[in-house]
Amino acid sequence: MVSLRCKMLVKAELKKLGLHYVNLTLGEVEVMENISLEQNEQLKIALLKSGLVLMDDKRAILIEKIKNIIIEMVHYTDEIPKTNFSLYLTEKLHYDYTYLANLFSETEGTTVEHFIILHKIEKVKELIIYDELNLTEIAQKLHYSSVAHLSNQFKKITGLTPSYFRKLKNKKRKPIDNV
Repeated sequence: MVSLRCKMLVKAELKKLGLHYVNLTLGEVEVMENISLEQNEQLKIALLKSGLVLMDDKRAILIEKIKNIIIEMVHYTDEIPKTNFSLYLTEKLHYDYTYLANLFSETEGTTVEHFIILHKIEKVKELIIYDELNLTEIAQKLHYSSVAHLSNQFKKITGLTPSYFRKLKNKKRKPIDNV
């Protein structure tokens, strides 16, 4: 689950099956009841029809948790933590960062750092489109060391400068789950 719509969809499917959740966060749900094999299969099929996958592989679940922490941090919180992200991830998941980073790279074919950069650039695009903040404010909000650093990273990922992107009539963003 990488969006609030995904959470709503999961809630609805759980309700149809008569299941109650204790905790529902991006990418994870804790259910009160013991789920029967039949309910599990029905949930799996219903979620698959909506483009979601029910995971039970511990490594895949950990990868999803990493992704969801990054997505939540970049897209759904007002402030990105000022602490080092490796420390932040270690504290959230209670695993050594080296293990998490290696697992992520092996599975996803990219580094955790690159995944964060891609999401930060999508957030920069969103903030440019909203046109409420200037580049200095955007750089500060996303903890870039300078506007130049933000601009270099933006150009490396998109091929455009932030200023040129701002002038475009047809600004293109990617859905969060496609980043």
